[in-house]
Amino acid sequence: CADFLAELAKIESPTAHKAGVDAVGSLVATRAKALGFSIEIHREAVAGDALCITLNGDIDAPAICFSAHMDTVHPLGSIKEMPVYIKDGKIYGPGVCDCKGGIASAFLAMVALKEAGFRARPVRLLLQSDEETSSRQSEKRTVAFMCEKAKDACAFLNCEPHRRGLVTLSRKGISRYELKVTGKAEHAAECYLGKNAIAEAAHKILALEQMKSPDGITVNCGLIRGGSAENTVAEVCSFTVDVRYTTEEEMKEADAFVQKIANTSYLGDTSCTLVLKSARIPMERCERNDALLNKLNSIFKAHGLDELSARSAGGGSDAAYITASGVPCLDTFGVVGSGIHAKDEYAVLSSLTLSSKMLALAALYL
Repeated sequence: CADFLAELAKIESPTAHKAGVDAVGSLVATRAKALGFSIEIHREAVAGDALCITLNGDIDAPAICFSAHMDTVHPLGSIKEMPVYIKDGKIYGPGVCDCKGGIASAFLAMVALKEAGFRARPVRLLLQSDEETSSRQSEKRTVAFMCEKAKDACAFLNCEPHRRGLVTLSRKGISRYELKVTGKAEHAAECYLGKNAIAEAAHKILALEQMKSPDGITVNCGLIRGGSAENTVAEVCSFTVDVRYTTEEEMKEADAFVQKIANTSYLGDTSCTLVLKSARIPMERCERNDALLNKLNSIFKAHGLDELSARSAGGGSDAAYITASGVPCLDTFGVVGSGIHAKDEYAVLSSLTLSSKMLALAALYL
């Protein structure tokens, strides 16, 4: 299974690189076909193709679904700086933890179930292709495909990176906005006659950055572009903001807050356009998911595994859409690791087995 994960990680698959994402899907599909699993492919023109891989597709019973995403944040060419290698029980490389380790552990669980002769219910592995950008490339069609394939499931276990002893029951939603400020250009010698778009953007950024609640709404301005020359009053400045929230009500509050700042001209005679680049709903904690965790903990305890405690996460996940659709859903059943989205990303190889055991037990005994 470590070799399979290494194969997956060696395929560079940043979200915008459709060929790479599709190559990951092709590798998994080839292995799955050889084992007799059925494959359904959701085709996309710009985003990578999403997949549904099914064991026991002929069984008429509610399915259990595992899920992971094939795309990574690491730019094309990153493999040169962060080659895939194994050392001291860890595997290093782009996306080994987020989320190709999740693909490998879920696939291993399905292989084990097949070899054990498991025939009680269908087991589906849903592979997302543009998760890292909140499915902007597919305009949420891959999310719709995932929800459609999971609609009658008894449980949905998302294989984002795992933290030992913990499982995720709630996540913040994310909206990303671009604000484009327009002022009035002048020569720097007569800067008092102009309206500096950079200065106006600075006022807006400082106002937006006041919103930082660890358990509520947060705003982060992470990218800014503006100006044309050192001796010119900047006519245009654009910047992006990452806005996170825990509930749908907070999502509406955050949207109104950003809109208010965009509409306010701090210097006077400036304008601002606001564009929502992407959005992901929050995963809100609910009794349905709590009940699923209680059932799984009973199963894990009975079979010698540690029980899991609930946690909240600030990052977004497609588990939010499954939860909103009414299917019992838990998140972070993938591999244990660190350095996610960084050059030193790694996964602990032994956690592949732990993850696969948890997933297989869920399928066997739920």
